[in-house]
Amino acid sequence: MKKNILIVDDSALMRRVISDIIKSDERFQVADTANNGAEALDLIVRNKEKYDAILLDINMPKMSGLELLEQMNKRGIKHTTIMVSTLAKQGAIETIQALELGAFDFVTKPDLFMEVKGESFHDQILRRLWWAFDFEENNSKEIQKKEVLPPKSTHPIIPKNVTVSRELRRGSKIVALACSTGGPKALQDLIPMLPKTLDAPVLLVQHMPVGFTNSLATRLNELSRINVKEAADGDLLENGTVYIAKGGAQMRLEKAIGGKHRIVLTDEPARGGLKPCADIMYESLLDTDFETITCVVLTGMGGDGTKGIKQLKELKNIYVIAQDQATSTVYGMPKVVAEAGLTNEVLPLKMISEAITQNVGVR
Repeated sequence: MKKNILIVDDSALMRRVISDIIKSDERFQVADTANNGAEALDLIVRNKEKYDAILLDINMPKMSGLELLEQMNKRGIKHTTIMVSTLAKQGAIETIQALELGAFDFVTKPDLFMEVKGESFHDQILRRLWWAFDFEENNSKEIQKKEVLPPKSTHPIIPKNVTVSRELRRGSKIVALACSTGGPKALQDLIPMLPKTLDAPVLLVQHMPVGFTNSLATRLNELSRINVKEAADGDLLENGTVYIAKGGAQMRLEKAIGGKHRIVLTDEPARGGLKPCADIMYESLLDTDFETITCVVLTGMGGDGTKGIKQLKELKNIYVIAQDQATSTVYGMPKVVAEAGLTNEVLPLKMISEAITQNVGVR
């Protein structure tokens, strides 16, 4: 049975383009369209069981996409919602807020008409819908920068009951965290729970394009006791600070004078279509002097991070925490690292901040 999609956008051109994209995949159909949030809310309330997913613009007259999400939350209406956002700064901030309100993911809306009609925008829309419904990617056309799908498993991941030893509390420590789809909402639950006096810096890779990571860092910093910033080239790591990898760049760590470590942002190519890529961040920790490295893998599509963590495990003292399936928006990245036998703990999201703090301690 085809999945019913509601398209909400104040641009008639965009509604038509997105409708054509939806119709290009036989697993989906356009159930309705709306030109603002108020019209969409009326359709949703009157047809609660009709829609399987919503493609939602942000800036619209009468009722914005954010206001629609807020109204849906107040009414207890749950629909898979994918935001279609601009690259403008304000659009980036609002997209982060939409993800916090429960949006599944987002697609950046191109500025140029030819890009709107192009393959990239087409593929991004369909890929998010495939992920949302756990569909296999359409093999009838080549998808550029195809992401690695997690292996299927018939066996549940059983959390290991591991007691953190005192050995992990001594010496220099670092936390390295990776997430993707569902990450911004998960980070809103995790980062604000970390203490300001956390006795380690935190490196964080969230798969996002240019412009959005700064907005994510700003938003999390407003909500948190711990300091949060978008990583800048040359930043010297300080305990009690979260450094979010900049969208459109790769983040590495290298040793600096005086026993410190500094962030290096590079323009090296995307790996697996990802820039930033968590594997690159984890691999860079091989040549650092930290006595313990706490690796955390949260919700996300694919398997980014597993290869880098595996390399670390062979040479470094690491402790690996993965988010569990029940609390993951997409159980891909944490599943892959757990099935590789690399995890010490598989935990619900609400317990991960406490596990991190217990592992590295406070000053």
